[in-house]
This record gives sequence, structure tokens and C-alpha cells, in this order.
Amino acid sequence: MSHIFDKLNRETFDHKNKADYAKTAQVGLTENLVRQISAEKNEPRWMLDIRLKGLELFDQLPLPDYGPDLSQLEFDKIIYYAKPADAKNTTSWDEVPEDIKQTFEKLGIPEAERQMLAGAGAQYEAATVYHNLKEQWTKQGVIFEDMDTAVQKYPDLVKKHYMKQCVPVNLHKFTALHAAVWSGGTFLYIPKGVKVDQPMQAYFRMNAKNMGQFEHTLIIIENEAEGHYIEGCSAPKYGSSSLHAGCVEIFVGDNARFRYSSVENWSRDTYNLNTKRSLVGKNSFMEWVGGNLGSGVTMLYPCSVLKGEGGRADHLGIAFAGPGQNQDTGAKVIHAAPRTTSNIVMKSLSKGDGLSVYRGLVHVAPQAENAKVNVNCDALLLSPKSKSDTIPVMNIQNPKTQVAHEATTGKISEDKIFYLMSRGLSEGQAQGMVVNGFIEPIIKELPLEYAVEMNRLISLEMEGSVG
Repeated sequence: MSHIFDKLNRETFDHKNKADYAKTAQVGLTENLVRQISAEKNEPRWMLDIRLKGLELFDQLPLPDYGPDLSQLEFDKIIYYAKPADAKNTTSWDEVPEDIKQTFEKLGIPEAERQMLAGAGAQYEAATVYHNLKEQWTKQGVIFEDMDTAVQKYPDLVKKHYMKQCVPVNLHKFTALHAAVWSGGTFLYIPKGVKVDQPMQAYFRMNAKNMGQFEHTLIIIENEAEGHYIEGCSAPKYGSSSLHAGCVEIFVGDNARFRYSSVENWSRDTYNLNTKRSLVGKNSFMEWVGGNLGSGVTMLYPCSVLKGEGGRADHLGIAFAGPGQNQDTGAKVIHAAPRTTSNIVMKSLSKGDGLSVYRGLVHVAPQAENAKVNVNCDALLLSPKSKSDTIPVMNIQNPKTQVAHEATTGKISEDKIFYLMSRGLSEGQAQGMVVNGFIEPIIKELPLEYAVEMNRLISLEMEGSVG
């Protein structure tokens, strides 16, 4: 699959299809629109009630009082719900509309499924256009559906978990908005003791101008089960704002293990205001591996709540802030039980006047005796105007806690560049090699094909950073 990513260029992601369906879509958010979304999906009353509560809270809650400036985000100019007329959910790639299929084939999705995935899903605007799981996992009771289908087929399971104890509707303004207008997304359920040794993937694509995408990902990993899920995201550039406010809820049972990997490559037009959180059981392990680049403004802080004794969370991430970008990313871990462990490793690169910010929170509750915390944040500045900030918050309420925190900010060493150039490399090649070494601890945790993609994306962002 790596040969696909070798051919990646900016047009791969900025390519756009005709979007006549958006011309008749409602712009702005109203109660009628929320009711229309629910009616079109034939949702049960309890889901409509959650949507209406989300709308009410969205109108009441303020914008965040920290992080990037969101004052230029014009909510009344966003399209909150639109989908191509010929889009329908199918398990056959041949049945996907041709222009949509070509978009995903450019991104390598079908080939990825054939080569190394247990299952794959694809969402285009508000519509899921493809979802499939290999039969060997279906026979073991694994469920891998889009969220709209899950609400219809597994209502009790969804109702028990959806936006309650993991990500409540009232968490902040954008979770309330998400609750009101969510559409599509992924539902993954792995039964007790089942270990899925192949990743499952979903890819989310925005196409139309001023579009909003609000997919919901709900993952339930029962006791002693294991799995790995990958999300990819992208959108073309138009010159006017788009909004992504998805939500990820992950429930990891006792003695279970789960990894969530994502590569988010929205366009410069996009406000990426995503919310991701996991609840981790006894002696379980939750891994987050992520890359953020592309979007003009990002606010994303995956959170792990270690509620079971002996639970562990690893958060590994890369953020790339190019000219005009503000990548405000980080991690949150709440130690709510004894002998819990967290390991946060974040890498950021800044180019031009780009700003990368690590914003993190570690909370150790009074009952979380013998917790262990390790935080490591490294920033690499690629040009004189680029900037980086580290804003860690440590709230330690138990004296028997081991805490280690390290943060470094620096430029690419001139000595290293000189040494590599003396061995025959150009300045650009030398700088690329140093950058690859800097991000290698995170990249190596991605599946091979996605590590190749991430390296290629960063190479695209690096073009022209030396002259």
C-alpha cells in the first residue's frame, strides 16, 4: 500500500467533487433542522430528546475561555447537515457512487481494506457510504457498524452508553452542538475475550464549502477483549470556514486492551474542535496514537479516565503547525483508582509563523494511591517566526504519586545539518532526516502503511521550509 502514499500530493486532499446537494441545504442551526435530522434517520424519541437538549445547551454555553481565538467562527454560515442524493450505506464498494468512490480510492481506502484491515467504513459529508466487517470477526460476535445503523439495530446498547458517563452532552459548547446535529460515525463492539488482531478503520471526508461534520464514534470493548481502530480525516480547501466537531467515546472493560490511532489532515479552512475520551477498567490498557496537521485551528485533547485499579493509558501524539496555523493539542488523564499509570509523549513541529501548543492535564484523585505519571513534551521550531508553548497542569491529590515531567523546545541543530551535508545530502534532505528522527518515537507506533502516510504528509508540509 505504501506506493499509494508515495504519490500523495496536496491535490490528493484538496481535490473536490461537485456539491450541488449543498446548494439546497439549510445554512445555520435551528430546532427545525435538528428535528429534520432525527426524522430522516427515523430515530427513537430518546435520541431526539438528547438532540434537543444539546441544542438548548449549545445556545447557553459560552465559547472556551482558553486556547485559540474562535471569534471568527461564524456558526450561522455553517451547513450542519447535507448529503449527496445518491449516497446510501452499502457493504459493496462497487455500489458506492462513482465520484465518491474515486475520492476514497485516491486516499487508498479500498486497497487498505483488502491488504490489512479487519473492517472498514467510509463517510462522505453526513452520509455513511460504505461499511463492512470480515466474516471471521462477525462470527465471533464483533459488531462494526455506522452509528445510524447501530441506533436502529442495537438501541439498548447505544442508549446505555451514548453521551452519558463518558462524554456528557453538557461537557462544553461543542459537545452540546455535536449532540444536536451528529450524523454518521462508527459503532464498534468487541465481546468478552475476543481479540481482534487486525485493525478496523473509518475515514471521514468533508467535500462541500462551509460544511460541518459531526460523526460520533462509540466503541465498547468488553472484559478481556482487544482491538485496534484507526480514523482518518480530510477536507479540501475553499477559503471559507468549515467545522469539524466529532466525538469519540471508548469504554474499555477489565483486563482489556485497546488502541485508537488517528491521522487528522483537515484543510486550512477547518476548525477542528474534536472531543475524545475513554473510560478504562481494572488492569486494562488504553493507547492513543495521533497526528494532527492541516487544519487552521485545532483544539483536541484526548482524555483517559483510569477508573479501575491497575489501569494504564499511553498518549502519543504529533502536531504540525504550518504558516497561519494554531495547533492546540495535548492529553488529559484522570487517575481515579490505585496503581494506575499514565505515559504522555507529545511531539510538535512549527513552521513559518505557526503556533503549536501542548495543553495537558493530569489529575490524581485522593484515592489513587501509588499512581505513576510520566509526561514528555518536545517541540521543534523550523523557522525564526515559529512558536511553541507548553501548558501542563498537574493536580496531584495523593502524596504517594510518582511524577516525571520533561519539556524541551529547540531548533534543528546546525551542527547536525552541517554533518549530514558533509556526507553528501542537500540541506533539505538533511533537515528532513533530522525531523524524521525527531518524530520517529510516535511514527513507529502507527501501522506501517499509516506511518508511511504520516511521513509523507509531514514531508509535504516541510516543502519550502528551507531555501
